[in-house]
Amino acid sequence: MSHAIRIQETGGPEVLRLVPVEVGEPGPGEARVRHTYVAVNFIDVYFRTGRYPMPLPGGLGSDAVGVVEAVGPGVTDIRPGDRVGYLLGPQGAYSDVRVMPADVLIPIPDGVRDSTAATLMMKGMTAQYLFRQVYPLQGGETILYHAAAGGVGLIACQLARALGVTMIGTVSTDEKAEVARANGCAHVIVTSREDIAARVREITDGKGVPVVYDSVGKDTLMASLDSLQPRGVLVSNGTSSGPVVVDTTLLAMKGSIWLTRPAMIHYATPRAHMLDMAREVFGWVLAGQIESEPSQSFALADAAEAHRALESRRTVGATVLRP
Repeated sequence: MSHAIRIQETGGPEVLRLVPVEVGEPGPGEARVRHTYVAVNFIDVYFRTGRYPMPLPGGLGSDAVGVVEAVGPGVTDIRPGDRVGYLLGPQGAYSDVRVMPADVLIPIPDGVRDSTAATLMMKGMTAQYLFRQVYPLQGGETILYHAAAGGVGLIACQLARALGVTMIGTVSTDEKAEVARANGCAHVIVTSREDIAARVREITDGKGVPVVYDSVGKDTLMASLDSLQPRGVLVSNGTSSGPVVVDTTLLAMKGSIWLTRPAMIHYATPRAHMLDMAREVFGWVLAGQIESEPSQSFALADAAEAHRALESRRTVGATVLRP
């Protein structure tokens, strides 16, 4: 019997329960994947708490890696035995095996371990679309990136260094600051004791930065706006501290600021484009420009404890579940 984490109602981590599930054969256009690692992302907390609505009862989790066990009729580019990962598709990755639409599966190349790929499906692809698509960095820029020691943040640190970008990162503790620096973050602001915007102005000789990537949201909104150059871009790519609510007049007052709230689905489709993104991400790994492994690992049955660690900001880097 296979097992999966299911929630009957929204709420705290205690609503996450491991239950037996029946997993059948894949139908047309589908594949059955046995997971080796399941990624834990902060967006999972949004679904668990009801900030992002989802049908209940239901599964949780958006991305995982594993091995294809079987494919259904009409599937030609994925075969049993292939190592694959995914980041799109229905919620329910918190499981040991599941049936998925084959067109969301991404082949994992030789030379990239499953454990590495598990940290890159959502997090590496997020760094790719933020830095290469939402605000395409050319090299030579100085940028502000919040939560630089998080799962996406540590990949972003390394990618900024590889692209020739000077990254100013924010973290909550001195310990996380050391980790961010070790991964290529040029300047680190410890938010518990430093003024973000003042430090950004100091580092940039008063000019500010052309772009801020802000996954924190409500608590960092004003600091992000005050760090931007006139006509700069605020990329609101997460709301871990609460939603961002902006009076557009404020954007004018702060320098005719551009604001965008990107979503992966609009940058990783159609499939051919998603595969191109993945090839670039895996290429960085194979070239030695990015190194990424899980920093925290929990058994699938301990998903609730993984959420507690994530929400209490005890984690550094990527967190995974082991089926």
